[in-house]
Parts: sequence; C-alpha cells; structure tokens
Amino acid sequence: MRRGFVFAVLAVLWALAAWLLWRSSVVPDGLRLPRVDPAAEFPASELRRVERFDRFLRWNGVLSYAALLTALSLYARRAAHPSVRSTARPYLSGLRLGLTGLALAWVAQLPFRVASHWWQLRYGLAEGGYAAALLDHWPTLVAEVALAGAALLVVMGLARRLGGRWWLAGGVLFIGVAVVAAFVQPYLVTGTRPLRSAALRDTIATYERDQGLSGVTIRVETVSDLTHAPNAFAYGFGPSGRIVVWDTLLDGRYSGAEVRAVLAHELAHLSRRHVMKGLAWFALFALPGAWVLARSTRHRGGLGEPAAVPLALAVLVGLQLASLPLQSAVSRHIEAEADWVALQTTGDPRGAAALFGEFTRVSLDDPSPPTWSYVLFSTHPTIVQRIAMARAFELRASR
Repeated sequence: MRRGFVFAVLAVLWALAAWLLWRSSVVPDGLRLPRVDPAAEFPASELRRVERFDRFLRWNGVLSYAALLTALSLYARRAAHPSVRSTARPYLSGLRLGLTGLALAWVAQLPFRVASHWWQLRYGLAEGGYAAALLDHWPTLVAEVALAGAALLVVMGLARRLGGRWWLAGGVLFIGVAVVAAFVQPYLVTGTRPLRSAALRDTIATYERDQGLSGVTIRVETVSDLTHAPNAFAYGFGPSGRIVVWDTLLDGRYSGAEVRAVLAHELAHLSRRHVMKGLAWFALFALPGAWVLARSTRHRGGLGEPAAVPLALAVLVGLQLASLPLQSAVSRHIEAEADWVALQTTGDPRGAAALFGEFTRVSLDDPSPPTWSYVLFSTHPTIVQRIAMARAFELRASR
C-alpha cells in the first residue's frame, strides 16, 4: 500500500514536471496556422521526386532499427552462457561485453548507412566516397564510446554495492553523463573555421542583443566535399554553447534573408536554453529507465554481473525505440519555438518561408510526410507547418 502511494505521488510529480516543460514556450497559445497545400507550393514533378527519395530513407531507417534491435537481442541471448556468469574479473568482462555490443551495433547499422549514402549520391545530395562518409566525426564517436565505457563500469560498481536499488543512484549518473556529454561535445568538433563575412557577423551581433545573448561563438564547417545539403546547429550550453554553420549554406545558393533566418533560429536555441530543456526531458526519463534496466536484468544477477550487460544494451535500444514518438514530439515542440523566436528576431516571415521551401527543393525534405513517419521520426515540424507558421506570423504582424 505504501509503495503504491509513493509511486502514485512520483507519477503526479513527473506529469507536473513534464507539463511545465511543455508549457515553457513563447509560441502563442492557440496559434492558428493557415492551410498550406504542397501542390500549390511545389511542382508535381518535384513532389514525386521528393516522395521517392524520402520513402527509401524512411524504410531504410525502419530496417536499420530492426537490425539493431535484432542484433543486440541475439547478442544478449548468447551472452547468457554460464561461462560469462562465472568470470573471475567481472568489471573487465563487463567492459569487454559492453564494448563488443557497441561495436556490434555499429556493424549492424553499417549496411543501412551505406545504403543511405548510396541513395543520397544517386540524388545528388552527397559527395565523396563511402569511407569518408562513414568515418566522419570519428573523434566524437571515440569520445562517446569512452564515456559509455566509463559509465558502464560505474553502474556495475553501483549494482554490486547497492544490489537491486542501484537504479536510484544510476539514474542520477545517467543524467550526469548526459550533462557532461552535452557540455564537452562542442570542444570535440574539429576542422571548423571562423565566420568570415563581416556583414553576417554584424547581423549576428544585432540578433544576439535582441535575444539577450552576447559573444556567441559561430564556426563554419566544411562539408561540401560530403554533401550539398545545407545545415546549421546549436549545441553546448554556458561557455561551451556555440553555433556551427555548414559551408553549403554560405555557397551563394541562398539569399541573405534565408541565411539570416537560419542564424536567428540557431541563436534562438541558445537564448531559449533548448539544450538544457532537452537535458531536463532526459532527466525525466532517466530514473524510470534505470528502474526498467534494473528490473529487466534481475534474472541475470543484476547489472553487477557481466552477463547482464548485453541484455541491458538490448533493453536500452528497446526503450529508445519505444520513446521515439515522445522524443520526436518534444524535438518538434522545441524547433517550433526556435522558428517563432527567429521570426520575431528577423521580422521577415517571407524570407523564412522561402528558406523552408528551399529545404524541399535542395535537401529533398518531404513537405508533408506520412503520419506514421511524422510521429516516429520527424524532429522538426513539416515544411508545410513551418511555412504556415511564417504566414501566421505575417498575418498577426499586419493587424
């Protein structure tokens, strides 16, 4: 009875925290978006081409997830052998099994990464060989593997000392690892250069003042030897917060208004502390996720035993897949807020709408993907939703 009461209280507190996080947005409540018809925005031949391109990538992604979960499930089953349980060096064996599982996960998804690169080459979005595409950003990958290995050893230590209640401290550990990873990630990115355009630097300084920021680091990454698609992203927080712009966005194909819309959007991620909000969402799931790990590995002796490590990896992937709809919804919510702040900053909804249209024309983003794909995989509002928001902003500004 007491345990049920405690869980009920925790569930209410969890729901309240999630509601507060969701409500912390500057997008006006009840904002009505005008209807945008993709057929009126893009030529029919272009829509057919985009749909073919995205359909392959959608199903390639589904198969990639299926292969990953299957490989780790089979690995977990094989690791239940008694010889794994009876090891005299549990920490070393657990680390070996964990790193082997991570390598297996990488290999299981390799064919689908190759297929994705082949498809983008076919449609003119990618450049270069397969090796360069697959090994891009390898320093970040190495750092993430090292961090995962260290976290595994600590979790095993907690499980061996605390038994079945390790998940309480383990959940806090997961949050700590996520915070550290988010903070140090910008320092691991190499091969970038400063933004050279004085005009853009002046524009950024103005936008920073408008959004309550100052001294944001802006770097340009050369990716034109790998892809023609444009992109920019903000990451890190506090002193590590920065924006990286791909050189493909600055190659002259995009108007000044479109580039300014991108920069204002990325600055909005920093001014609205979206990285910290993302970490807060992660924290809401860390403790329940740790509890599921503890419960699911009990029959292997708990996570203090090496044989439980492969099973924990499979459960983690299962939890990630199960939470995809919520992860995508949270990401879309955050991206919509950044779009709105960018519109307020630039005061140029037509430039933003033109940019979103270019994402379909150049990056082949489906302006209105199937509902199931939107729910599972769409981390941004659809192109038609983003164009509709820009036009809704224009309507409000004209009143």
